[in-house]
Amino acid sequence: MTGIIEPEMTYFAFAQSTAKKTEPRSTCLPPVPDLLCNRYRVERLLGVGGMGAVFRARDLLREQLGDPCPLIAIKTLNNECAEYPDAPTLLHSEFARTLRLKHPNVIRVLHFDIDPASEHPFIVMELLEGITLDQLLLRQPQGLAWSDIHSIGGSVLAAVAHCHERGTVHGDIKLSNILAGKEGVRLFDFGLGHCSQDQLPQLDREHFKAWTPGYAAPEILQGEPASSAADVYSLGCVLLELSGARLKNEPLRQPAQMPTSLWKVLNRAISSLPNQRCSARQLHEAWGKTTQHSLLSKLIARLQ
Repeated sequence: MTGIIEPEMTYFAFAQSTAKKTEPRSTCLPPVPDLLCNRYRVERLLGVGGMGAVFRARDLLREQLGDPCPLIAIKTLNNECAEYPDAPTLLHSEFARTLRLKHPNVIRVLHFDIDPASEHPFIVMELLEGITLDQLLLRQPQGLAWSDIHSIGGSVLAAVAHCHERGTVHGDIKLSNILAGKEGVRLFDFGLGHCSQDQLPQLDREHFKAWTPGYAAPEILQGEPASSAADVYSLGCVLLELSGARLKNEPLRQPAQMPTSLWKVLNRAISSLPNQRCSARQLHEAWGKTTQHSLLSKLIARLQ
């Protein structure tokens, strides 16, 4: 994983009523130490998001036991979110929720812990070599070939369809939360998500609003909770950007490389009315019916 450049930041807003329910900690957590739990050696910062920061680290136990690949990624809370007493519980919910998603295009989480010395909670994740999709588009200003768009888009759609079929809503699908690398495509950062099939604590969106301009569905901007339909809308925005278009552009035109049959389904995905949108699985099936395929590794190889 390389450093994450995130021009489309997630926006957070606390309702006034939360002041009585959730008071900040009296003292802030110290900076993330170089050594967590006497096992994980933090090496460098990879990226910072709305709620957390991700570091590259080395698992000293695995290294001691002769593992040739002891490098891992560690996600911690950023300073603002770490001030709130429920934040460690929410980070653990993200870990537990992601752990249950067994899919090759969903980030693989390995462990959750709290460093006793610094009190920093953290998630241990697989470390991937690659770049986020927003960075990929910056490196390809002329646009991507349809074969590459098809390969990446199909992987993202498969991941989201898998999540939805297991009751999990991502809550913040965007280019910078999707990584493409030698090992394929990974959807990550489920911190704003929830699952209908578990009783894990989750973000209270009645008091804590979070969205990313350019990807948030209209109902999210109006204060509605995250849903699979809102995820589909965000997916549509991601697929449009990969194809060289943006929803905010008027009039919205069919990308030259995109088959008309797929364009019709994509238009359903970006409907302003949630009940008129297709499901992630329907969009994935329509995407799969197009015939062009390519190996993503060829694209990554060209960038190196």
